[in-house]
Amino acid sequence: MRIEDIDKNLVVETTITEPDLVWLDVREAPFVLYGVRYDEAQGRFVRMPQEVANEISAGVSGGLNRCTAGGRVRFRTNSRYIAIKAVMKNGAPMVHMPLTGQSGFDLYRVDKKGKDTYYRTFVPPRGMSEGYASAHWLESGDVYDYTINFPLYDGVKELYVALKKEALLEAPTPYAIEKPVVYYGSSITQGGCASRPGNAYQAIISRKLGVDHINLGFSGSAKGEIKMAEYIATLDMSAFVLDYDHNTNNEEHLAATHEPFFKVIRAAHPDLPIVIVSAPNVLLKGDERFSYGRFTARRAIIRRTYENALLAGDNKVWFIDGAQLFKGEDWDACTVDGTHPNDLGFQRMAVRIGRDLKKALQQ
Repeated sequence: MRIEDIDKNLVVETTITEPDLVWLDVREAPFVLYGVRYDEAQGRFVRMPQEVANEISAGVSGGLNRCTAGGRVRFRTNSRYIAIKAVMKNGAPMVHMPLTGQSGFDLYRVDKKGKDTYYRTFVPPRGMSEGYASAHWLESGDVYDYTINFPLYDGVKELYVALKKEALLEAPTPYAIEKPVVYYGSSITQGGCASRPGNAYQAIISRKLGVDHINLGFSGSAKGEIKMAEYIATLDMSAFVLDYDHNTNNEEHLAATHEPFFKVIRAAHPDLPIVIVSAPNVLLKGDERFSYGRFTARRAIIRRTYENALLAGDNKVWFIDGAQLFKGEDWDACTVDGTHPNDLGFQRMAVRIGRDLKKALQQ
């Protein structure tokens, strides 16, 4: 038995039959892309230049750079109907993450009060291998700004948006802060295991603060390579979040790479706000919340980078203890496996990290 046979609200529309539609390539104006770029040689969207990714590691160059975490397309329209057609390669379904987060797109709309609010998800069908189509009717024909978030893990080769033929289409209202916040880190940074792309913590912060962002989270492959630091140092950004604790092989690796990575960024951007975050692992021991001993040692290494920066007169650096990220009632409900946040965990991360970013961006 299929759940769709019982609940028709769960039927996924994969064939678009609505008449009077115009299909448009999101790479063309007036659409505006954020967080990804199009690689003509590969015929797909990537998060950083492939020639740079090739110098980092096999994980980053071999597939993770082609995951579209943090990618968005924004536009302004009064269309009563919005459809997408994605040409993409679907990886094997992840056992601990919904397909809507791994492969789905979600739609946000700026309401009349200026709040960027979730509207619908373009839900991928089971068994998808080369992409899918999905659509939603909208209840109003007024003009709104829309954002479509790209999948967190699958790669997208092409994306088309369909609007009603008579609809207005304009460039979106720019972000209040156009220079992006850049995030570097592990699978948690990439968005594992949010239920949909808009629930990754960077996307939440982006909406709350009105700031663009670039997601350079690479599952299992954020090792603090100097080549990665040198690339990030070339970016024109409003702030930087350094969060790769989880992916270092051991404490020695973290100690050998963390402060040098920070210093590469700081040397290139003397006044850039930099937020340093340690891993958010928390589990239960008896009846008490605790952090693994190895993460206590790692936090000390990361905090040393922060304290050394303060001693050097750096007043543009913040430290966030990852053990506090899920703090509060129901802290134990914040992950899917003791490590990767669910939507509640990402919301709490967004609140805590967003608080320091807001202060940093206002300085």
